[in-house]
Amino acid sequence: MRRTAHARRAGGTSAAHSRRARGSSAALLRPARLGPADLARLGGTGLRTRPLRVFLSALGIAIGVAAMVAVVGISSSSRAEVDRRLDSLGTNLLRVAPAKSADGQDTRLPEQAVPMIGRIGPVTDVAATGAIPDAAVYRNEHIPVGRTGSVAVAAADSGLLSAIGGGIRSGRWLSSATEEYPAVVLGAKAAQRLDVYTPGTRLWLGGTWFSLVGVLEPVPLAPEIDSSALVGRQAARTYLRFDGHPSTVYVRAREDRVTAVRAVLAATANPQRTGAVLVSRPSDALAAREATESALTGLLLGLGGVALLVGGVGVGNTMVISVLERRPEIGLRRALGATSGQIRGQFVSESLLLSALGGLAGTVLGTVITAGYAYARDWPTDVPVWATAAGIGTTLLIGALAGLYPAVRAGRLAPTEALAGA
Repeated sequence: MRRTAHARRAGGTSAAHSRRARGSSAALLRPARLGPADLARLGGTGLRTRPLRVFLSALGIAIGVAAMVAVVGISSSSRAEVDRRLDSLGTNLLRVAPAKSADGQDTRLPEQAVPMIGRIGPVTDVAATGAIPDAAVYRNEHIPVGRTGSVAVAAADSGLLSAIGGGIRSGRWLSSATEEYPAVVLGAKAAQRLDVYTPGTRLWLGGTWFSLVGVLEPVPLAPEIDSSALVGRQAARTYLRFDGHPSTVYVRAREDRVTAVRAVLAATANPQRTGAVLVSRPSDALAAREATESALTGLLLGLGGVALLVGGVGVGNTMVISVLERRPEIGLRRALGATSGQIRGQFVSESLLLSALGGLAGTVLGTVITAGYAYARDWPTDVPVWATAAGIGTTLLIGALAGLYPAVRAGRLAPTEALAGA
C-alpha cells in the first residue's frame, strides 16, 4: 500500500511538471505582438530597400493630389478675390437701361429719369451716360471712317465716377470746368485700342478735335465704360448733337435698402412705360461668373481624381511586385514564427506609408502652385483646410485598398512554398 501511494504521488508530481513544461513551451512559441510603431518601422525598412521604385510610385500619387489641391486652391483664391473686389466696390450698385418694346423697337429713357431717381430716399448716388451712336473717335482725321476699334462715344455726368466706383489711371476726370469744352476721358480698353495714354493728346471725335484729359482704371461693375470715350453732357450737346436722353443710369443705394429701391426703379425712371425699363444689379454678374468657375472646378477635380486613381494603381503594382520579389523573406519570417496577420500588416503599412509620402508631397506641391498662381494674379492665397485633409485622407484610403490584395497574398504564403520559390 505504501509503495502504491508513493507511486501515485510520484506520478502526480511528474504530470504537474509535464503540464508546466508544456505551458512554458507554449509561452515561448507564442508570436510577439506588433504595435503600430513596429509596423511602421517594418514598412519603412521595406521602402528603403527600393528607393527609385518608391519615388516613382509616390510621384504618381503626388501628381494626383497636387492637381486636386491646386484646382480647389485656385478656385477658392479666385472666389476670395471676387469677394474682396465686391467688398471694395460694393454690391449696392443698380443699373437702369431701356428695354426693347413689344414690337422689337428701341425705347428711350426720359430726360428727367436721373433727377426723378435721385428723389428716392435711400439713393445715395445717381449718374448716367448717354450713347451718341453717330459719333466715332479716331487718333487723327486721316483714319478711314468705320475703323473705330469698337470704341463707343457717350456723354457722361460729372458724378459718374463716384457712382460706378471707378478710378483714374492718368490725368483727371471731367469737372464743371471741362464738361462744357471739347474734352474726353477714355476707358481702359478704349485707351488700349487707340494706343493713347498721355493727357493732352488730341483726338478726332465726331468731326471735332477733342483733348484727352484722363484715362480710367478698369471698372469691374460697369465693363461697358472700359470701351467708351466719355465727354461732358454740355459738350456733347454743343459739338456732337446729343439729344439729352440717358442710355444707362447707375444708382447707388443704401446696402439695407437695395431690394426696395430696385423694386421702384422702373416705375420711377419711366412712369408711363414701366415695362420698357430694365433694372439689373452688376454684382450679380460677378456672382454668376463665380458659379461658372465652380462648374469648371468640378470638371478639373474629376481630372485630378483620375490622376489620383492612376497613382493608386501604381502603388498596387509596386506592392504586388514587392511580394513576388520578397518571397524568401516572407518564407523565412513565417518559418521563424511570424503569423499571416503580421505579414499582412507589414505590407499594408508599406502601402500606407508609400501613399502618405505621395499625399504629403502632393499637398505641398499643390499649395505651392496655388500660392504662385495667386501671387502672379495679385489674388489672396486661399487653400481650404478640408482640401488638404481630403487629399491626404484619400491617398491613405487608396493606399489601404491598393495594398490589401498584395498583403493578403503575402499572408497566405506557406513557409515551405515561399522558401521553395527562392
